[in-house]
Amino acid sequence: MEAVTEGRWSALPVALSPAVLRALHKLGFHSMTPVQSATIPLFMSNKDVAAEAVTGSGKTLAFVIPILEILLRREEKLKKMQVGAIIITPTRELAIQIDEVLTHFTKHFPKFSQILLIGGRNPMEDVEKFKEHGGNIIIATPGRLEDLFRRKADGLDLASCVKSLDVLVLDEADRLLDMGFESSLNAILAFLPKQRRTGLFSATQTQEVENLVRAGLRNPVRISVKEKGVAATNTQKTPTRLENYYMICKADEKFNQLVHFLRQHKQEKHLVFFSTCACVEYYGKALESLIKEVKIMCIHGKMKHKRNKIFTEFRRLPGGILVCTDVMARGIDIPEVHWVLQYDPPSSASAFVHRCGRTARIGNVGSALVFLLPMEESYINFLSINQKCPMQEMKPQRNVLDLLPKLKSMALADRAVFEKGMKAFVSYIQAYAKHECNLIFRIKDLDFASLAKGFALLKMPKMPELRGKCFPDFTPVTINTDSIPFKDKNREKQRQKQLEQQRKEREENGGKKKFIKNKSWSKQKAKREKKRKATAKRKREEGSDMEDEDMEELLNDTRLLKRLKKGKISEEEFEKRLTGSQRQIVDVGGLT
Repeated sequence: MEAVTEGRWSALPVALSPAVLRALHKLGFHSMTPVQSATIPLFMSNKDVAAEAVTGSGKTLAFVIPILEILLRREEKLKKMQVGAIIITPTRELAIQIDEVLTHFTKHFPKFSQILLIGGRNPMEDVEKFKEHGGNIIIATPGRLEDLFRRKADGLDLASCVKSLDVLVLDEADRLLDMGFESSLNAILAFLPKQRRTGLFSATQTQEVENLVRAGLRNPVRISVKEKGVAATNTQKTPTRLENYYMICKADEKFNQLVHFLRQHKQEKHLVFFSTCACVEYYGKALESLIKEVKIMCIHGKMKHKRNKIFTEFRRLPGGILVCTDVMARGIDIPEVHWVLQYDPPSSASAFVHRCGRTARIGNVGSALVFLLPMEESYINFLSINQKCPMQEMKPQRNVLDLLPKLKSMALADRAVFEKGMKAFVSYIQAYAKHECNLIFRIKDLDFASLAKGFALLKMPKMPELRGKCFPDFTPVTINTDSIPFKDKNREKQRQKQLEQQRKEREENGGKKKFIKNKSWSKQKAKREKKRKATAKRKREEGSDMEDEDMEELLNDTRLLKRLKKGKISEEEFEKRLTGSQRQIVDVGGLT
């Protein structure tokens, strides 16, 4: 580890508590990083702070230590049900990580209770846990915290508990806003006392974060910490000890290059990023079959209950491969990650920086590699200008094994693999079409035939993007793909039952598809309303955590606003149909 010393803890203008110092030395943090030495004194001296520093620079301790010191110095000690500090973070994984760091300190202070409030479990469990143990320090995701503020009927008056709040921290503030948490944040802030210390921490400073600084902080001190040795005019966002590489290869060669690389680095720990959840499911399954004697795990935002377990398990592994989406791109600190591999470039330049930042953390060395198609090579220049991110080329390896036929045979042997491949291809195309850098990542320039070969598809899927196109370079399999069975006997039995039912319906209709008469508008509306109520009920049971991209309420609000602007509904009708949380959005002008 390179020394990132910016002064010893004893050099702080306000002395830290002996128990805090003991915990720091036990964890091996003998000196401060630049962001810590700049932030801690200000935060402890009644200042609101907005801190920007490269990923992996030690931002977590920059707010954990001031929180503890501020609560220790309170004149009136916190009671069981009084909340002294709240830390809000965009993802469950980051919340779990902060909770673990904080535990190393709070075990020296049994008078402080902490509670983790995240989605993926029944919110009533959190209500009961808070009522039983209290929560002087809350670590939460926005959706679940907002949900608990509305649980007064269940016996938890969180609004009264937070009247004693001293500190609010918004970690990865830019990501909180990117993920559509404005409405939840506005609702939460409305419950909190104005006289508090607030800290915003992020690796990138966006216009949205700047707006949040102006709205939520009182005369804030802005802190921007750059890497040591980086010129004052440079705004490099990646750690200086990170070696950044790129590889240019064709779409039908990319998977072979990835497997070859991973086989050459079996003893190391890797994160492999894909653009969609479906790609993670498909390629994760493929890598499990093709790379032996290596622990391979998959994680993405659509996993409800398994994510916490997978994340915790992978952090403890000495080596292995985590196949993931951008749910793992922000703030996550996984020990000893050697390589970050970006099989698909992310949808934004800032996400590229955050992905790379999962390695080379706190002065450690690390490497990152992004795979690019020949038509995407200009992305390198874009990153060097936009993110000041230096890159080196890594040439594709020659004479690598062609594993795509093996992947095809897996699809022929198991319908689950075949269907995963089709879904992954479709989701990749749809994600590509929405890329932020659409001047570089142009869907019309994609070689669909080469891409389909790279996905080891047996045939081209039917989708709007491919309509009317011919693919002479792609040869579909000659067999009827409907005959491919599921390896899982129960799934295959269910499929055969459905096929039999469809065959009978065709016979009854003389070989024609059964005509389904369109339902009347009123019946369609009743069906939508029934579905909406079922979704709302499920959200109440599971917790209204929006980190899994469940934006139904927000989308409904958008539709209402559009109808109002077009004059299809009156203002009175509009007000009547808004829910409480939607009214919050409109009040702050978030969607107008």
